[in-house]
Amino acid sequence: MNVALIGLGMVASTHVRAIAALSPDIQLKTVYGRDKLRTTQFADDAATILGYRPEPAFSVEAIADDSAIDFVIVATPPNARLEITKILAAAGKSILMEKPIERTLESAKKIADLCADHDVKLGIIFQHRVRQASTQLRNMLETGALGPIGIVEIVVPWWREQSYYDAPGRGTFARDGGGVLISQAIHSLDLALSLAGSVHKVQAMAKTSRFHQMEAEDYVTAGLEFECGAIGSLVASTASFPGTSETITLHCDNASAHLEAGQLTITWRDGKTDVFGEETGTGGGANPMAFTHEWHQEIIRDFASAVINNTEPLVSGRTGLIVHALIDALITSANSERSVTLAPWNK
Repeated sequence: MNVALIGLGMVASTHVRAIAALSPDIQLKTVYGRDKLRTTQFADDAATILGYRPEPAFSVEAIADDSAIDFVIVATPPNARLEITKILAAAGKSILMEKPIERTLESAKKIADLCADHDVKLGIIFQHRVRQASTQLRNMLETGALGPIGIVEIVVPWWREQSYYDAPGRGTFARDGGGVLISQAIHSLDLALSLAGSVHKVQAMAKTSRFHQMEAEDYVTAGLEFECGAIGSLVASTASFPGTSETITLHCDNASAHLEAGQLTITWRDGKTDVFGEETGTGGGANPMAFTHEWHQEIIRDFASAVINNTEPLVSGRTGLIVHALIDALITSANSERSVTLAPWNK
């Protein structure tokens, strides 16, 4: 299959390495960024990893019109996504999109609707779902080994230097749609939702700490009530120096499950402990790209299979809206200083 990559920012090199590992089944045919010189240089650099040079494109329309391209990976800032989707969906191109879908829940819904209206696949890259430890925990929950979930604890104690937010538009509502929630914690929130189910009600506080000069929030804390009856908490930050691994802890009837980056620890009520997976980098410190390409590799493989076999990808656009709805509720709660119950269509 032939793939195009739109957006040549920080995560683009991760996609190149992931696609290289999937060769020859998947090939990076075309790359496109807003700057022509940067696009050409990126194609040259990618050749050293891929063993061949992808074609530089100089417009989204050129990619949309290329019948040899089977699907497109979109890794632009969120504010560019809607217009790109309009062009690609109208041309019948399926889209694998980096999180978040867009800056707001309303715009994210528009993108999902566009793809549905044009009958093209929309997949969202939430790579934390495919880590071995995440899969092991999901399997244990589905088999009932852990028992019902009583408490959910989500902690994202990350760190970003001020230089990270000094990049034009980063940490703004106009480009990114917000701060730590929609740009960093969205991964852990999505994973928690995939494990524990939808959230019913939230009470949140979102602030910008003294450690950053930025428009949006770099610290959020919240209480959560889940549809399954569990209660929980969220602490998410990019102001927690030096930055450590994110964790999800599920306290269940039979055991407590502690998911820390790529490692799962099960502490059973009888005192026995089981450990699965291994510690891995997740980009929680000053270097946001300190993580393996293998998770993206699995997401791309899954999406290619969905396109070939006309099945749903691991995380469809509609599924991706669930975490967007939660983030929208958290920000609404923080701004209003009141609890927010998620609307029925978000459940």
